[in-house]
Amino acid sequence: MENLGNLLEGFGHVLTPMNLLISLLGVTIGTAVGVLPGIGPAMTVALLLPVTYSLGPTQSLIMFAGIFYGGMYGGSTTSILLNTPGESSSVVTAIEGNKMAKAGRAAQALATAAIGSFVAGTIATVLLVVVTPPVVSFAISLGAPDYFAVMLLAFVAVTAVLGASRVRGFAALLIGLVIGVIGVDQTGQQRLTFGVPQLIDGIDVVVVAVGIFAVGEALWIAAHLRRASGEVIPVGQPWMGRSDWKRSWKPWLRGTALGFPFGAVPAGGAEIPTFLSYITEKKLSKHKEEFGKGAIEGVAGPEAANNASAAGTLVPMLAIGLPTNATAAVMLAAFEQFGIQPGPLLFTRESALVWTLIASLFIGNLLLLVLNLPLAPAWARLLRIPRPYLYAGIIFFASMGAYAVNAQPFDLFLLLALGLLGFGMRRFGLPILPLIVGIILGPRAELQGRRALQLSGGELHGLIGGWVSWMIYAAVAVVLLWPLIGRFVVRPLRGRLVTG
Repeated sequence: MENLGNLLEGFGHVLTPMNLLISLLGVTIGTAVGVLPGIGPAMTVALLLPVTYSLGPTQSLIMFAGIFYGGMYGGSTTSILLNTPGESSSVVTAIEGNKMAKAGRAAQALATAAIGSFVAGTIATVLLVVVTPPVVSFAISLGAPDYFAVMLLAFVAVTAVLGASRVRGFAALLIGLVIGVIGVDQTGQQRLTFGVPQLIDGIDVVVVAVGIFAVGEALWIAAHLRRASGEVIPVGQPWMGRSDWKRSWKPWLRGTALGFPFGAVPAGGAEIPTFLSYITEKKLSKHKEEFGKGAIEGVAGPEAANNASAAGTLVPMLAIGLPTNATAAVMLAAFEQFGIQPGPLLFTRESALVWTLIASLFIGNLLLLVLNLPLAPAWARLLRIPRPYLYAGIIFFASMGAYAVNAQPFDLFLLLALGLLGFGMRRFGLPILPLIVGIILGPRAELQGRRALQLSGGELHGLIGGWVSWMIYAAVAVVLLWPLIGRFVVRPLRGRLVTG
C-alpha cells in the first residue's frame, strides 16, 4: 500500500500541464528520431541526452522516459516499412512486418506493433512497480563483497554472452575500463591524464555516450548505406480488423511474459525473447503457412517482447545501479549527469523522483499509442530524408549537445576521438555494450573492491562475503567455463544418450 501511495503521488507530479507537455515532447522526439533508419533506441537516447541537461531532474527524467519508449517504438516503423532494423532486437519484426507491408498490409503491421508495444509496456511497467521494491529490500542487505561480485558478474555476462567472440567482448570491456579510470583515483593520484587538465575530472559519461553511439553509429551507417533514401512502402491509417485482433492479443501477452524476465537479467537483452516469441508463435499459430510471407503473429509477439524487455531493464538499473543493455547504460548516464546514484538507496533518498519516473512511463506509454496511430503516415515521410542530410544533421546535433555539457572545446575533440573509436569497434566487430558497462561500472567496482579489501585488512578473502557472493562467483565460473563444459561434458553425454 505504501508503494501504491508513492505511485499515486508520482502521478500527481506528472499530471500537471507542463510535465504532460514535456512527456508528449519526449515521446514525439523519441519516436521521430527512432524512426530514422539505423538509429536504435540506445542511439536515440544518447543523441538526445544533452537536450534534457538544461531541465531539472524531475522534468528531465519525465522527458527521458518518453524518449526511451518513443525510441523503442520508432525502430518497428523502420523495420516494417524499410526492412532496416534500428537494432538487433528489431530484426525479428522485420521478418514478417516487411512482408506484410509488401503485401499491402502495412497499416495492420504498424497497428499491431503500436498496440502490442502499449500492452506490453503497460503490463511490464506494472511488474516494474511490483518487483522493484523487493529487489531494493534485498539489495540493501548486500555488503561491499556482494556488490563487487555482482559487478564482476555483469562484466563477465556482457562480454561472454554478447557478440560472436568472447575475445572481442573482453577487449571492448578492457577499453571501457581504461576510459572509466581516467582522472583522479580515490587516493588523489592522477591516472591516464597525460598532463591534460581537462582529463583530471575524467571523461563525462554523456560525452562518451554521444560519441560512441551517435557519432560512431552515424559514421558507420553513412559509410555503408547508399546515398539515396530507401524505398518506403506507402502506408495508410493504421487499423486492425476483427481477425487481426483475434490473432494478436495472445501473442502480445506471451511476448510480454517472455520479454520482461530477460530484460531484468544481466546480458539478457531483447534479442533472445524476441526470437523465442517468434518461434513460439510459429509453433502455436493456426496459420503456419503465412509465416515467412507476412504473419501478423510474427509482428505482435516479438514487438511485445521487445518493449517488455525494455521495461525489465529498469529493475536492475533502479534497484542495483546495474545496466543490462546499451539503452539502460545510457539511461544510467542521465541519472549521473544530475549527481543521482541509482541503487538500493535511490528509493530512500530520491523517492519522489523515482516514483514520478515510473508514473511517467505509464503516461508516456499512453501518449505514445495516441500519437503513433494517427501519425504513422507522417513518420513514414521521415524515411525519405536523403542519407547525407540525415547523418550530417546527427553529427551536428551530437556535437552541439556534447559541447553544451561543459561548454569546453576540448569535449569536441574527445567527441571526435570517441566517435572514431566507435566506428573502429564496429569495423572490427567489437560489441559496444561491454565498453559502456566498463566505463560506468568500472569505477564502482573499484570502489566496492577497495572497501571489501579495507575491511579485511588487504586479505583477498575479503572479496568473498556471504552466500550471495558465493552463488555469484559460481555463476561467473559457469559462464567462463561453459565452452569447456559443453565440449567435454555435454557433447559426450549427448552422444551416449543418442547411441544408447
